[in-house]
Amino acid sequence: VQLQASGGGLVQAGGSLRLSCAASGLTFSTYVMSWFRQAPGKEREFVATSDWRGTTAYADFVKGRFAISRDNAKNTVYLQMNSLKPEDTAVYYCAAKLSGTASYNYWGQGTQVTVSS
Repeated sequence: VQLQASGGGLVQAGGSLRLSCAASGLTFSTYVMSWFRQAPGKEREFVATSDWRGTTAYADFVKGRFAISRDNAKNTVYLQMNSLKPEDTAVYYCAAKLSGTASYNYWGQGTQVTVSS
């Protein structure tokens, strides 16, 4: 199984980025796909999640700014990030877990997002 995250970069505050995570080696539609992030010196934190039907949930600090979506035909999950703030600077990770389970089975390698003020 491989989760390949991409789309990170350097952006000014107020800008947008779209992250992608391409999955292979698993039955994508049976997995809950999520994004997490980890800023320097901080613990990894949950950002957003989407189940196979497209039902989503978000951390309070990204509600109204970020949107998670998935394309089950392409085995890919996306994170559209708008109105970015310097505090959104972090390494963003995608993760997959089987529906109905608590623990994440697979993690991507992470993609760096840096928001300048």
